[in-house]
Amino acid sequence: MKKSSASDGSDLLFNQSLEKGLAVLRAFNAQRPTMTLQEVAASTQMSKSSAQRMVHTLEQLGYVRKHPQTRRYQLTPRVMQIGFNYLAANALIDMATPFLSELALRTGETCNLTEPDGTDMTYVARFVSAKFVPIHMPIGSRIPMYCTASGRAFLSALPDNDARQLLLQSQRIAHTEHTKTDLEEIMGLVHVARRQGYAINREEIYLGDMNVAAAVIGAQGIPMGAVHVVAPTSRWSMAEAELRLAPAALECARAISNSVRTLG
Repeated sequence: MKKSSASDGSDLLFNQSLEKGLAVLRAFNAQRPTMTLQEVAASTQMSKSSAQRMVHTLEQLGYVRKHPQTRRYQLTPRVMQIGFNYLAANALIDMATPFLSELALRTGETCNLTEPDGTDMTYVARFVSAKFVPIHMPIGSRIPMYCTASGRAFLSALPDNDARQLLLQSQRIAHTEHTKTDLEEIMGLVHVARRQGYAINREEIYLGDMNVAAAVIGAQGIPMGAVHVVAPTSRWSMAEAELRLAPAALECARAISNSVRTLG
């Protein structure tokens, strides 16, 4: 388990046991839905005895269970309570919901609200179209800022130095043949998004997937997240998306921003 500056012993208030327990929970994912104790230890870079203590504690608390036949560990639905509490207490989601619903009706496409977390954007609200959407992105899904419309829209609302620092921290890998990974090229697209008020992304993370996004701006001009509309390439050209979807996404983001700022 990689040590952060907070866990290297310099912060006397930092609880390393809690850090290890959370690392175990995060180790389970779509690629590793179940794990043996040895696999938990390997994925979290813990000793087997340390991993055993963490898993046993989480099992007693009801966050992890062992399959009676396979003897492999997996998460339980109780883990969702933590994420649900965040969503339920999030005022931005409450304020954005009616505007996102209207945007989905207006465009006929799936519309989302994402919030920043490190160098990623996390889905926190989603209105799904009845039309086919090639990529399933449930609440809690994460996408990198550097190669997505919502990420670049968010970056465009930051000062250049802050946006550049986030890009430098990103693992800018090529997900598809269309992915932009060059720092200066991405910064150029961030500048374009800043001038236009919206960002558009075509097949840089998933083939067949295109998105149009605009930043949600809070008090003191600080970006809080981004609204984006899914525009599958099977239904939309980039020109059509910019002509019809971009103004709608921008209007929605501005309406949410105005509502947020009324709270002070």
